[in-house]
Amino acid sequence: MRTMADLGRERSSHLRVINSPTNVDCAREVRLRLTLRSLIECLLPYCCTYQSPPSDQDDTVSSSSSDKTGAVITGTFFGHRHGHVSFCLQDDTHPFSQPPLLLLELAVPTAALAREMEEGFLRIALRSKSNRRSNILDVPVWSMYCNGRKVGFAVKREITENDVVFLRMMKSVSVGAGVVPNGETLYLRAKFERVTGSSDSEAFHMVNPEGSYGQELSIFLLRS
Repeated sequence: MRTMADLGRERSSHLRVINSPTNVDCAREVRLRLTLRSLIECLLPYCCTYQSPPSDQDDTVSSSSSDKTGAVITGTFFGHRHGHVSFCLQDDTHPFSQPPLLLLELAVPTAALAREMEEGFLRIALRSKSNRRSNILDVPVWSMYCNGRKVGFAVKREITENDVVFLRMMKSVSVGAGVVPNGETLYLRAKFERVTGSSDSEAFHMVNPEGSYGQELSIFLLRS
């Protein structure tokens, strides 16, 4: 059963989780902005807590298309409240039997990433001049830009045991943002549409909770 944040209610210091569809009488653009705003608020300090899934909840992950263009995969931003953010992309068909499609440590602190989102959208562009013969997801170091401003670098890293524990805890959350029980690790988790332009360009666009596509939160990989 899909789990998502209730974005139609007034702002709250806690993330309320519902397990059934909701009807929101507003334009699609407004819904998208409310979605992103809710995720931003959960990234800011002292905002909400992780909600454990019901014990009887089905913990299987629905599979998505295996096509590289238009496939929907899971993306998770996570990191210590006062540290840097990591970004992980997982193929829903093999979330733990294989390594993540991509795991990067981003140059921006968690609080700075939340501030970048305050305009209502976030565009992360990762640029590289690495060997064009390798897979673009294997590039070790990227120059990182947030909403057009260079903020440093993003570095590909290996998954750790702590990462595996955290991502397994997150596997029942399809869309949401908050703080895990230790109170120091923040997360933002959503579905992303994967679009492959060429062997030197890929993009990942956040899918809003109702299943439609937008570009309010996008990550671009560009190699020259």
